[in-house]
Amino acid sequence: MKKYSVFETGKDRERVETVMSRELLALSPRMRAREALARLRQVGMPREFLANCYVVDEEGVLLGLFTLRELVVAPENRRLDQLMSAPAGLLRPEDDRERAVLLMEETGRTELPVVDGGGRLLGTVTADGAMEVLRAEATEDMERMAAIRPSERPYLQTGVWDLYRSRVVWLLFLMISATFTGAIITHYEAALAAQVALTAFIPMLMDTGGNCGSQSSVTVIRGLSLGEIGAGDWLKVGWKELQVGLLCGVTLAAVNLLRLTVLGGGDVGVALVVSLTLLVTVVLSKLLGCILPVVASSFGLDPAVMASPLITTISDALSLVVYFRIAALLLAV
Repeated sequence: MKKYSVFETGKDRERVETVMSRELLALSPRMRAREALARLRQVGMPREFLANCYVVDEEGVLLGLFTLRELVVAPENRRLDQLMSAPAGLLRPEDDRERAVLLMEETGRTELPVVDGGGRLLGTVTADGAMEVLRAEATEDMERMAAIRPSERPYLQTGVWDLYRSRVVWLLFLMISATFTGAIITHYEAALAAQVALTAFIPMLMDTGGNCGSQSSVTVIRGLSLGEIGAGDWLKVGWKELQVGLLCGVTLAAVNLLRLTVLGGGDVGVALVVSLTLLVTVVLSKLLGCILPVVASSFGLDPAVMASPLITTISDALSLVVYFRIAALLLAV
């Protein structure tokens, strides 16, 4: 599936054995196809998903496997050691369970055997188990991207106090971080007093920067989770988002300049300041939104942490600094 995944970051690791099924069909290599079919009829189909039959020796060491279809169409006298093939991939019970999902993706298999250090067959991870992992990881990523501490319990079974604790820490952090935004506005209070018109455009600039950063971060986090982006691809990602940011920024700045000067009849100087700020803010926010998740992943952190709330807070501060600096240069305020 990939060379790198958010599955392998700083998340709490859970072992393969937590999603391993112990219901499997283990057969002797000396058995023939008709005997294996009889054995299957005798023990019945397991409740879990079953795609393979496994060939083991007297000590339970995995020798090979074959699919149910191969067993059904095989000649009745065919020995199982002639029918079996080597596993496409093996798992250990202590492996991170997300490795099972990645290995299934890489091998195209819907069932993988789990063996111990001596090669003895312990169980299997099935497509059902993989879906359980994917569902849990998707939920956890969504919670992290919304600045909520992940919870393993369903919403209606989670107490109010637990929900409070999962949210309040991030809210406090983001609130304190937002004080930098207020400090920036206070620092440039004289400029706002000289050009009151500048105040009206602050929400639009901050919202645009946050939206641009969120677009990039969500795209990059998805790429990391699917293996389309690796931790060493930050230059490629940054270059691509720089180009996208320039195109988006020029478009937004041009439309804004037209709206303020031609349609709105506003001050040309203020319109130019706002439009240039839009261009710079969009580019910086795009770069911020793509680089931070990749950098986080390279340090073993969950890239989902670098999602909308945090990036929005940082881009808000950057957009204000850029806004007032450009205003100071062009309007001499």
